[in-house]
Amino acid sequence: MIAYVFPGQAAQFPGMGKDLYESSSTAKEIFEAANDLLGYRLSDVMFNGTEEELKETRITQPAVYLHSVVKHLLTNGGTQPEMVAGHSLGEFSALVAAGALDWKDGLLLVQKRAEAMQAACEANPGTMAAIVGLEDEVVEKICALIGPEVVPANYNCPGQLVISGSLSGIEKAVEQLKEAGAKRAIILKVGGAFHSPLMKPAQESLKIAIEATNFSAPHCPIYQNVTAMPVTDPELIKANLMEQLTAPVRWTQIMHNMIQDGASEFFEVGGNGKVIRGFIKRVDRKMPAEAL
Repeated sequence: MIAYVFPGQAAQFPGMGKDLYESSSTAKEIFEAANDLLGYRLSDVMFNGTEEELKETRITQPAVYLHSVVKHLLTNGGTQPEMVAGHSLGEFSALVAAGALDWKDGLLLVQKRAEAMQAACEANPGTMAAIVGLEDEVVEKICALIGPEVVPANYNCPGQLVISGSLSGIEKAVEQLKEAGAKRAIILKVGGAFHSPLMKPAQESLKIAIEATNFSAPHCPIYQNVTAMPVTDPELIKANLMEQLTAPVRWTQIMHNMIQDGASEFFEVGGNGKVIRGFIKRVDRKMPAEAL
């Protein structure tokens, strides 16, 4: 079974999508339609913006989403996925690939999500840290001992878990995880404590936007971040999208479940085509995984 997987925030890079825009009239039309929908030229920032500009949450999320969606739409008529998943923000691109969400509706939702999360970051400052070389259970236990201000956020692959929380809490956790034997415990340069309770203020505005958007039954299962299980019910898809803001990304579990359910080849759609493939290889080294 063919599986499409979509990267999330942090998949941005200067110049992203410029080659597609310049080489494909279809891509150009999509980028220009996106600019019109948003009311500003997102494509100009993607093609010519600096790394710092692309790191702003309000820019990063629609940029990463649009890049993935354009790559997917350019393959229409080619290989179609039989199951999909997206890492955090990538879940919105995955829904487009599964036919559950129109790409324009998805773009407006992602913009609302980015604005809501940016506001939550400013109201409740926080950060994240990547922990490498420890069992998930060890990281979970140390986070629990520190308290609710630090939580597991991204289960990326075996031996790599990203934690999220308050600035002081993450600093404390990093020191304790190093003492516990982590090969690396690095505070990340991110805009806030994503996938943690500090994102709760963003949920209400996102909920309103999701409820106002039309979702269709997908033509293939989407393995959602919150449960790591395949979903086809539009109402459950919407509920999981709302919960995703404060819940961990269970990517390791998603990869295990997709493989167990018959995935035989993975295609990473968007970003630099390497990050998600790297995670897959950590789960199953022999699993075929390519960039779309």
